[in-house]
Amino acid sequence: ACFRLLCSLLIPALFLSGVLCICLVVLLWGVRLWLQRKKQLSSAGRDGKRPLLVAFFHPYCNAGGGGERVLWCAIRTLQKKYRNVTCVVYTGDRDATGEEIVEGAFRRFNIKLIHPVKFVFLEKRFLVEASLYPHFTLLGQSLGSLFLGWEALFKCVPDIYIDSMGYAFTVPLFKYLGGCRVGCYVHYPTISTDMLSVVRNQDTRFNNAAFITSSPLFSKFKLVYYYFFAFMYGLVGSCSDVVMVNSSWTLNHILSLWRTGACTSVVYPPCDVQTFLDIPLEVEKSTSEYSIVSIGQFRPEKDHPLQIRAFAKLLKEKRVGQQPSVKLILIGGCRNQQDEERVNNLKCLCEELGVSDDVMFRINIPFEELKRHLAKATIGLHTMWNEHFGIGVVECMAAGTVILAHNSGGPKLDIVVPHEGRVTGFLAEDEDSYAETMAFIFSLSPEKRLEIRENARCSVHRFSDQHFEETFLLSVEPLFK
Repeated sequence: ACFRLLCSLLIPALFLSGVLCICLVVLLWGVRLWLQRKKQLSSAGRDGKRPLLVAFFHPYCNAGGGGERVLWCAIRTLQKKYRNVTCVVYTGDRDATGEEIVEGAFRRFNIKLIHPVKFVFLEKRFLVEASLYPHFTLLGQSLGSLFLGWEALFKCVPDIYIDSMGYAFTVPLFKYLGGCRVGCYVHYPTISTDMLSVVRNQDTRFNNAAFITSSPLFSKFKLVYYYFFAFMYGLVGSCSDVVMVNSSWTLNHILSLWRTGACTSVVYPPCDVQTFLDIPLEVEKSTSEYSIVSIGQFRPEKDHPLQIRAFAKLLKEKRVGQQPSVKLILIGGCRNQQDEERVNNLKCLCEELGVSDDVMFRINIPFEELKRHLAKATIGLHTMWNEHFGIGVVECMAAGTVILAHNSGGPKLDIVVPHEGRVTGFLAEDEDSYAETMAFIFSLSPEKRLEIRENARCSVHRFSDQHFEETFLLSVEPLFK
């Protein structure tokens, strides 16, 4: 009787599931055909030929970060190389016009586009904002990006689609429904094997709360969730025809997650090195006061508390007799109230450690002031663990400071590496090693420091706009065949 009941329920359920699957496949096929028809009916250019539409998915294209510099350099590069190409940008920046966005790119990055860009303004950008998902943020943002991708695809069907902001879940949508050739430029993997190890080892970090690390049950649950997400992330990423990554660190993670070795290459982001190389480089004249400069947004992962603690240790242990005074200058942007609260907490930490008079905070300063601080600085300081690349590190080296960065990620693998066998900077890992290395740099003669600064400057040419253009064109070439 039980077997009969099971069969009477199971067979209709299987039949219904099969019918639903067939309906879904038919529906998706119909949507694909409709989108292809829509693409074919799009307007032709002046010469009668329909231009090749190359679309970049960059919902925050009006921000002023390194990711946006990559976007505008990539568009300018394609406009230089290909005549019959129209570049499209999917953006959620509805508070600005297309002209204002292009003008902003010129003002911030000194990048002047050759031809106009078509902007497709998206209304559902709020679906990818982290604040909407206090829990299961990775999954929430990724599903949100699917809905945002739907909106983008229905508003404009391109020939070539490039996700330039890390929304890999949109890739299969454009490839299989839009019939596009697809590429990605990955600044930072949405999930990495390092994130899995942090949860597995129950380490408390900015993205792994103490209440989770203190509970074996919560840690196991989060680990299962991370492994599931990593599997899904690998699945959607593997749909890409071309994958570009910004550093060796990102390359290693993407290869292990996406398994796209044959079509993956490192394309270093274009850094505005020439602007900093214009700063004169000479032996320090005055040794009565040194300055240590840190550049980076006041975000938790940048680990500003480590900088302050290491600096306090340096002053406590190394300042004896008539040694020159040392100032720590923290330069960065505050995006919101949380960042401002973080700065206030850092100021409290300075008071607690007794270094308030020796630490300066310079927030949202103009570019010319940033250059002045870098021109005077002896050390450029960077403490983020597993920084995927490190544009700030490159800028410090180009400006002529002696760089001291974290012994991990992009700085370790790509940037602070010997150039023609010569030292270009230093790496450290914790409070003690940072303090010791700062003391060692100050103990060097001005001539020896100048030699290291010159080596560093010579090494940063591989991060220039020109080098980016060459490697970017080589990487995207298969999409244009």
